[in-house]
Amino acid sequence: MTRRELDAAGITDPGLRAAYARCRQLNARHGRTYFLATRLLPVERRTAVHALYGFARWADDIVDDLDRHRTAEERDRLLRCLESDLAHGLRTGGGDEPVVRAVADTAERYSIEHTLFADFLVSMRSDLHVTDYATYADLRAYMHGSAAVIGLQMLPVLGTVVAREEAAPHAAALGVAFQLTNFLRDVGEDLDRGRVYLPADLLAAHGVDRPLLEWSRRTGRRDPRIRAALVAAEAMTREVYRHAEPGIAMLDPRVRPCIRAAFTLYGGILDAIAEQEYSVLQRRAVVSRGRRAATAAAGVLRCAAARWRVRTSDQAPPLSATSRTKGPAQ
Repeated sequence: MTRRELDAAGITDPGLRAAYARCRQLNARHGRTYFLATRLLPVERRTAVHALYGFARWADDIVDDLDRHRTAEERDRLLRCLESDLAHGLRTGGGDEPVVRAVADTAERYSIEHTLFADFLVSMRSDLHVTDYATYADLRAYMHGSAAVIGLQMLPVLGTVVAREEAAPHAAALGVAFQLTNFLRDVGEDLDRGRVYLPADLLAAHGVDRPLLEWSRRTGRRDPRIRAALVAAEAMTREVYRHAEPGIAMLDPRVRPCIRAAFTLYGGILDAIAEQEYSVLQRRAVVSRGRRAATAAAGVLRCAAARWRVRTSDQAPPLSATSRTKGPAQ
């Protein structure tokens, strides 16, 4: 499948093909939910999505260092090296790291704003020293760089049937909704890393603080105050999903099944959290294989229908002038 994707995208340079393949591996290993949805994209656009998510995962792995082999200073140095390599790659199309080569090529092909990558790295660096957020506004400022910019990077790749500026707020909201979902699912794991991403004021409104979360994580015991706080966080997250959803209809019809599948699968994580009685400090909520398979199957059917409509119409639905790119012909 990798060779087919690369050929369809018009990527012929052997080194660049290897760089994109590396990004695909990272996306497949770390982002199972979104990787499944990506398989529903038109084949020629998948490599760009792998590059964007592969780069994000590469930076995130530096920050988290799950094996705890590196100090904060070492991780900061690696992030700064990555930032320098990316700046060089965006200027020249090169880069020492394969993921940088791929993402720089994607940025050039699809005219993605370079400031979006800079904002992303600012948020990644903050994870080295910021361990909690006093308010939702503080968390949103962080998520602009860590999540909203991912949605904005994706827009030129996906294409829109409206002006890109109209779709942008919804794309940013979808990135935020996905990350808030991850924060809820990963409360326990993030706590193990010394971080709490749920806003302190939301927790305090239900009588919850970090020591109580740590007690629950350590003992495996639950507390009704924690459950109430998680229910409130879920409601906050679902509100962001409601803001994001209208943007799906603004996308190129051929990519809507992919984004709809991702929307459904990530929403399914919230459903799983609720079904497991918000026991995220004791175990990780996952979407069942059956539900994932059903979502994928529905997506395949929607893909087939969308492509049939395009083929049988006089011409494909026109993309907005601002969303046309220098990428391969569709």
